[in-house]
Amino acid sequence: MKTTPKTPTSNPTIEELLKRVQLLEQQNADLEAKLEKEKSTSEAKINWLKEQLRLYQSKRFGASSEKIILGQLELTLFNEVEKEANLELPEPTVETITYRRIKKRGQRQLMLENLPVETIEYRLSEEEQVCSCCSGKLHEMSTEVRQELKYIPAEVKVVKHVRHVYSCRHCEQEAIETPILTVPMPKPVISGSLASPSILAHIMSQKYVEGLPLYRQEKHMNRIGLALSRQTMANWMIYGADLWLSKLYNRMHQLIVKLDIICADETTLQVLQEPGRSASSKSYLWLYRTGVEGSPIILYDYQQTRAGENPMKFLQEFKGYLQVDGYAGYHKVENVTLVGCWAHARRCFTDVLKSLPANSIKPVIATEGLQFCNQLFTIERKLKELGPKERYEERLKQSKPVLDAFLSWLKIQEQKVLPKSGLGKAITYCLNQWDKLVAFLEDGRLEIDNNRSERSIKPVVIGRKAWLFSNTPKGARASAIIYSIVETAIANGLNPYYYLHYLFDQLPNMDLTDNENLDRVLPWSTALPVSCISFKKLPK
Repeated sequence: MKTTPKTPTSNPTIEELLKRVQLLEQQNADLEAKLEKEKSTSEAKINWLKEQLRLYQSKRFGASSEKIILGQLELTLFNEVEKEANLELPEPTVETITYRRIKKRGQRQLMLENLPVETIEYRLSEEEQVCSCCSGKLHEMSTEVRQELKYIPAEVKVVKHVRHVYSCRHCEQEAIETPILTVPMPKPVISGSLASPSILAHIMSQKYVEGLPLYRQEKHMNRIGLALSRQTMANWMIYGADLWLSKLYNRMHQLIVKLDIICADETTLQVLQEPGRSASSKSYLWLYRTGVEGSPIILYDYQQTRAGENPMKFLQEFKGYLQVDGYAGYHKVENVTLVGCWAHARRCFTDVLKSLPANSIKPVIATEGLQFCNQLFTIERKLKELGPKERYEERLKQSKPVLDAFLSWLKIQEQKVLPKSGLGKAITYCLNQWDKLVAFLEDGRLEIDNNRSERSIKPVVIGRKAWLFSNTPKGARASAIIYSIVETAIANGLNPYYYLHYLFDQLPNMDLTDNENLDRVLPWSTALPVSCISFKKLPK
């Protein structure tokens, strides 16, 4: 049996041993650096998750107001004198301090003043007006009045429209042709249907103003003796929106794109039966509305996606200022100057404060950013009553220095904070949106925030909690049209039910190809009857 001889190995030299040691030391240093990096990354992720948890808990259980952050350090403790001082106010004296009791109108009187009054009088008959003491005749000395509210439940009744047809007896007997005269009558809102203007207006206002889903309306109709299915009501609304209300919607679209200031926003909408999409897919209602000037116009546009092509198409003919939030989809709209929203910028800093632990030292930095935002809103409140020209000039004097200081502060803090932290994201948001955030300085008619749009999108958000979804794209488009009409009506001081009732009475009997006819029934038209005006807008 043969054995393979071992190859003699040479002992490593000192130089080779030193190289091996250096290599091992370098590997050890690299591993330690990698471990430290992973450790810091893990800590950053944990801190970020803790921030998100505190922010979620604050949004779910805490106060939603952004005005006061309870339990946090407020910078106003340090600059209260500079903030509140007003050297233009005269010093108060003993003679100028007076107290005056102002008698306000009672709440009951204000509540009842626009309601119709039914008076029931209780009198003694002539035979009973005899004094029990001397048998003399009694006279009316005074009256006692008690007021109470009377509720008149809704009722449904059948209205038969019977028109008579006339002919001539003589011509029937003697002439070759007999003239026939048919009495004209108003056209129906939906041909061949039981729907009337009143019930169609009621169903629409109940769902889109009061947030009452069709299945609950169906139950209510059954309780008052009318077996009206939700499917029938849905068909009526789609038909009424497509055939009649869409004409007003298109006219308002023509008018709003001719303006030079529009506010926009968007919210989600679930549509169950969209072709090629699952029932859980998110669709969107886009909002476009007028600014502070002129008669309010509020339009909603249903689209399947949140793509920027949707506002680009809707605002194709628009040129001017477009006030939006920070969503990048609006960047695709051409020929516009985007105006940012300082409420969103301020919310970034309030969210930072809500997400930090109570014993953190970082609130000082976040509160500094919040305080810059609050200074801008304080200035805007003071300028609220000024005209556009004066507001523009005062903004350059008062707001621009605050903006310049804020920009310098943002650039300094950007180098100090972690980009992915809550504070880092707040600072990055402001810097990325800066050209849009300062755009409100260009025109005194522009607002500092986009809250006007958020208030207009809120009815959809609240209503969505009641009716949850739309079944089909056709129903979603009808919902967008109806919402546009009723919200524009409310914004112009109209009662949405009576306004819809008036529209369904008038539109079937009008030439809708004539814009002048449409203009006479728009929500801000002076030709509308007084019955359409809300009690709150009636002159005192």
